[in-house]
Amino acid sequence: MAIKKSGSAHWEGNLKKGKGSVSTETQVLKDQPYGFNTRFEDGKGTNPEELIGAAHASCYSMALSMILEGHDLVADSIDTKATVHLEEKDGGFAVTKVHLDVTASIPGATPAQFEEATTAAKENCPISKLLTAEITMDAKLV
Repeated sequence: MAIKKSGSAHWEGNLKKGKGSVSTETQVLKDQPYGFNTRFEDGKGTNPEELIGAAHASCYSMALSMILEGHDLVADSIDTKATVHLEEKDGGFAVTKVHLDVTASIPGATPAQFEEATTAAKENCPISKLLTAEITMDAKLV
């Protein structure tokens, strides 16, 4: 079974002065502004790295919850922050790493269970796996 979700973006103009908007299929995000100023400066709006960070943090937290359930453990809370590192590399920019900061309250969990579960979630959440995913494309010029 494949589950498909989508997001969309619209862009106008050049890199530094252009502007865009990003939306999700569910319209939880609808026409949120993004641009050079929101990515590399302090402009209001979002940016791809921030969205990847939010997606990774939420996916990781859900994966950890599932893994804990397999050990008959239920978290009172899981707080995850994913910091996405965008760096200049090889004449362009690249996401070079994502760092997860996780704080969890899990009644009855031992340190060993916590370490095993957090590592398994980091390695197996779908967004963690995304960074090595096959990328396909359909492109048309209009």
